[in-house]
Amino acid sequence: MPEIQLIVPGQPIGFADVETALHEPDGLLAIGGDLSVERLLAAYRAGIFPWFNEGEDVLWWAPNPRAVLVPHEFACSRSLAKTLRKDRFQVSVDQDFNEVIRQCAAVRESDGTWITSEMATAYQNLHQSGHAHSVETWLDGRLVGGLYGVRMGSIFFGESMFSIEPDASKVALAVLVRVCEASGIALIDCQQASAHLARLGARLIKRRRFSEILAANVDIEPQHSDWRRAPLPTTAWMNRNQNA
Repeated sequence: MPEIQLIVPGQPIGFADVETALHEPDGLLAIGGDLSVERLLAAYRAGIFPWFNEGEDVLWWAPNPRAVLVPHEFACSRSLAKTLRKDRFQVSVDQDFNEVIRQCAAVRESDGTWITSEMATAYQNLHQSGHAHSVETWLDGRLVGGLYGVRMGSIFFGESMFSIEPDASKVALAVLVRVCEASGIALIDCQQASAHLARLGARLIKRRRFSEILAANVDIEPQHSDWRRAPLPTTAWMNRNQNA
């Protein structure tokens, strides 16, 4: 019978097999520990991510099934392609990670979920160590959308996105997909399913299959280590990925 792993301070960093996670709530695997860079990297390597409310112990999750986006399966709608062609927004990579996570936290809090101050600090540390990245969408010099996540080898683990202008987060995701394609990233982890992500090409796979893909790709370095130099969406790319 599945049991929650209790992480005790001072114990070696490590997690139970993800297949021992609870069925209800779906994917809850462990409780406790800290959000050190070392523990977070060990978690992502195993397909585990933290999610908890302010003031709670850290909760670690590995849901089944898992929502993923294969970069070449990205569905670029006609309206999004039109927005990209207009060049209304300017885009950047890793230019303002701290502000992206702050904006994501504000959006999450308004929805009743949380990116705690502890979480924000932890991912800023991951960014400083070269493991976490952001994509920014700008309008007239103002940050209006973006996303952030963690890259390990040839897997990108998406964490959160925000938008304060229509299509701003979709543009950020399109840029992320293009950068991932150009870098040889095999999979973008979306963690949990949503109708919004499904319209953009995300789908569900079994947790065991997700673990297999991780094992095959987590130690394969991408072609572009500096994502700021990776190519952005082109008209030909948009046409290839466009759907109705």
